[in-house]
Amino acid sequence: MSITLIVFLLVYLGMILGRVPGLKMDRASVALGGAVVLLAAGELDQAAALASIDFGTLGMLFGLMLISVQLQAAGLYAAISGVVARLHASPALLLASLTALVGLLSALLTNDVVAVAMTPVVLAIALRRGMNPLPFLLAIALAANAGSVATIIGSPQNMLIAQRLNLSFGGYLVYALVPALLSLAVVWATLALAYRGRWLLDRHGDPQPDPVPGPALDRWETIKGLLVLLLVLYAFVFTDWDRGLVATVAGVLMLFNARFMSRSMLERVDWDLLILFVGLFIVNGAFADAGFSTRLVGWLQGLGIDLHHPSLLFAVSAVMSDIASNVPTVMLLLPYAGHDPLSGPLMALGSGLASNLIIIGSLANIIVVDAAAAKGFKISFWDFAKVGLPVSAVTLAIAYLWVLLVAAS
Repeated sequence: MSITLIVFLLVYLGMILGRVPGLKMDRASVALGGAVVLLAAGELDQAAALASIDFGTLGMLFGLMLISVQLQAAGLYAAISGVVARLHASPALLLASLTALVGLLSALLTNDVVAVAMTPVVLAIALRRGMNPLPFLLAIALAANAGSVATIIGSPQNMLIAQRLNLSFGGYLVYALVPALLSLAVVWATLALAYRGRWLLDRHGDPQPDPVPGPALDRWETIKGLLVLLLVLYAFVFTDWDRGLVATVAGVLMLFNARFMSRSMLERVDWDLLILFVGLFIVNGAFADAGFSTRLVGWLQGLGIDLHHPSLLFAVSAVMSDIASNVPTVMLLLPYAGHDPLSGPLMALGSGLASNLIIIGSLANIIVVDAAAAKGFKISFWDFAKVGLPVSAVTLAIAYLWVLLVAAS
């Protein structure tokens, strides 16, 4: 067995486990370690490693992260989530408002950043109002995943799929907007049904509410960030400019700032995710260059399994995203997605909506659960799965049927 195949299998085992047993290594470290081993063993040279890295995808991700950091530091997320949470409305209506807000923000900015920014604010406001925070915290996680599938910039895997398959912003939106909107409705209906009659918090023994966190709204910095975001969206929709370069330039412009230290902004960038991308680009590139991808396709076709079929890619993407996480899954399956125009949208929808099944399905889920635990509220595996399972099942069915309907029209 070649070193490339061994490293590839070990790296994806690390993606499945989320760590290396006995070591404090996460997925990003595993992917980077695998890439370094391949370089050190001479399985590929530096030129081949660089050629395997999709700098356009990295640029899109990095630039949009910086724009998100700008808006977070300017207090936009805290301000708008606070407005929604303080509405004088029924808990069910508040839940609907929060679900719609998180879904919209996640479609335009990376869902992980939205979860990081909004979770502590919503939790603090729910406690101050004496409301059970669990349905609202679950709404952040589920709506972040559901809303992110609407656009090619809603999640890291969507950016990767769009960049590799050259999907247009508007063309993808035709397939994804309706499933995303219906998925947000399913999220709200499922949570409203699951928590009916349990909207209030039993104060006995519960932690006292903290002041609402988050910076005060800086109007000028918020306007600047939103204008830059609108310009990026305009370039994505109406021009053929390189999307990675557009997003990178826009993000770096945020660092030319008289209000926020550039160092503090860069510290908020999710470097672990970027490192994960680089490591997996190199490992998967070496796997393909060694001919293993071609052999795998031939072996599966001999068993009657055609990975080039969009429906099969949809199903495999959905299942594998809850096992190995969605970014590694998409990277693994992308080489088989260029033969049918439906493959890209189906892969994005499958990997994104399946993330709502269990806690480890996406980083947004983990962010929300960890933030709740830090304040003394445990969201158990079952608490999440009992709403995540029906949400995932129904939304995946909606997405698949809608794509087939659009393709047939």
